[in-house]
Amino acid sequence: MRMIFVNLPVRDVARATAFYEAIGFTRNAAFSNGVASAMQWSDAISVMLLDHSFYATFTEKPIADTHATSAALFCLSFDDRAQVDAIHAAARDAGGRETRAIRDQQFMYGGAFEDPDGHTWETVHMDRTAAPPADTTPGDAA
Repeated sequence: MRMIFVNLPVRDVARATAFYEAIGFTRNAAFSNGVASAMQWSDAISVMLLDHSFYATFTEKPIADTHATSAALFCLSFDDRAQVDAIHAAARDAGGRETRAIRDQQFMYGGAFEDPDGHTWETVHMDRTAAPPADTTPGDAA
């Protein structure tokens, strides 16, 4: 099975862990300690929350201030609109900030929020049955 591990630098591992648990991730204790939390989204997707000092051992580049700059955009997909609404509410309640309100674009429904460290997570529910044909660019005039 192919998997993805997204590594995110965080200032406070405990606070970041609590945020990600609040929005539906599960902490994998076997790969977590005081400087890192392994957070499972699914069997194939994990987010590693790494204390800045630990993250710095993997790169010589400076750590981005993601409150001020965009380093990456991550997107989570959902089976229905209610799940999109729920994760946005959970993110706000857990100390996150909605950076793009949820928009209904007919076949796509979603928005974006950032975690307490400024990492941006987009959300989307896609109704593939309502999607435009593959050769149509969204927004084209009819």
